[in-house]
Amino acid sequence: MSTDSFVHLHNHTEYSMLDGAARVEDMVLAAKADGQTAIGITDHGNLYGVLDFYDTCRKHDVTPIIGLEAYMARNSRHDRPSRRGKVDDSGGEVDGGHRLYNHLTLLAESTQGYRNLIQLSSRAFLEGYYYKPRVDWELLEQHHEGLIATSSCLSGVVLEALVKDNFDEGLSMAARLQDIFGRDNFFIELQDHGIADQIRTNPFLIEIAKRLDAPLLATNDIHYVHRDDADMQDALLCVQTGSLMSDTNRFKFDSHENYLKTAAEMRYLFRELPDSCNNTLWIAERANVTISKDNDALPQFPIPQEYQKGTEAESANNYLRELTYQGALARYGDGLNQEVRDRIDYELGVIANMGFSDYFLVVWDLIRFAKESKIRVGPGRGSAAGCCVAYCLSIVELDPIKYGLIFERFLNPGRKQMPDIDMDFDERFRGEMIKYAAERYGSDHVAQIVTFSTIKARAAVRDAARVLGFPPAVGDKIAKAMPPLL
Repeated sequence: MSTDSFVHLHNHTEYSMLDGAARVEDMVLAAKADGQTAIGITDHGNLYGVLDFYDTCRKHDVTPIIGLEAYMARNSRHDRPSRRGKVDDSGGEVDGGHRLYNHLTLLAESTQGYRNLIQLSSRAFLEGYYYKPRVDWELLEQHHEGLIATSSCLSGVVLEALVKDNFDEGLSMAARLQDIFGRDNFFIELQDHGIADQIRTNPFLIEIAKRLDAPLLATNDIHYVHRDDADMQDALLCVQTGSLMSDTNRFKFDSHENYLKTAAEMRYLFRELPDSCNNTLWIAERANVTISKDNDALPQFPIPQEYQKGTEAESANNYLRELTYQGALARYGDGLNQEVRDRIDYELGVIANMGFSDYFLVVWDLIRFAKESKIRVGPGRGSAAGCCVAYCLSIVELDPIKYGLIFERFLNPGRKQMPDIDMDFDERFRGEMIKYAAERYGSDHVAQIVTFSTIKARAAVRDAARVLGFPPAVGDKIAKAMPPLL
């Protein structure tokens, strides 16, 4: 283990919305340029950036350490306590003086740990959302395998107690976390940004580590890559909270130290506690997460008994052929000409060889359910219009033979990739369609995905003008003067 290296494990990228200002690739490249062989991601309450981060690290030969800075309910994720004052990322307050939520840093040591991160993140949104997606002690007990936890930042449960001069409660919270994650998988996290509360409480954290025989861990709570990015990140916070940068009574960082420091800087900062830096390398050596994107996780369509012949794939192929020819007779009439038969047989062969028969059956089933439930369905969009099988199954309403549309633009036997069929349903019944899919194919095979909007140049100008205190007309005038592509 090198005594001059370091790995940053507590890092917020642009996926910590309007809070993190460290772009994934910039952060990874900065770490690599300093000779750091691994780096972590711990965005606030979500795993949105994980795939981008994982692929970027692999591209640049840097070991990705996947994590999450979870929001944690003090008691139960189901609680909805009344709050006081503003709720920002510091955790707000509730009656009784405690935070509305705390922070807890979690890192995946194994692929099983990554799966548990997904469980924690998903259940926090689905079951614990109250201002933020929150986990609780119960969820940590259920999904701790393969995870490394730390005491986190000043917003953590341990430091909340220490800041209030309640050492015994801080010790109790740390012991409870250690009981859940295990001695080698719970670390006492140390940060030093020159903040008074950190300077005052770090000795107590060290004492807790001694009493629990818990390892120390040095981090820097990165929110931007370079020191001179601090003002940019501060402006993002103002956009998030609707504040002006000139407002002294707002949520803001108390220093300009939350950047990606070099290993030498971190080693010097924690020179009296070298093991806290060595332990970052220990975690990096242990972290071994593989995200496979080569295996399709398609649900299997339940084939009727009379069509179950041979393997599951052969049964799906047989049933798809039957449904397709039934639909072809309805579309083209009883006397199917040779051109139609040849086109259908060719397409069915490609679909079967590429293993997508179940996929087509699932799409057909969703369309069938919607139509039988009197839910309006769109005519089909995109390259699927070139598929005669899709036309025969009433997935699309355009005849590809009549209009000379090319099947290979939709599904090319020489290029192994998922087919893409866009389905449009009456938005009033979106929930009903999702419910049907989950009940029919299992909730593990149904997911809702997010799309991200980025702040483009014109919007950035308007936001910058507002947080700097200029009248809206100023930002609007500058934005309108910019070229249309920006």
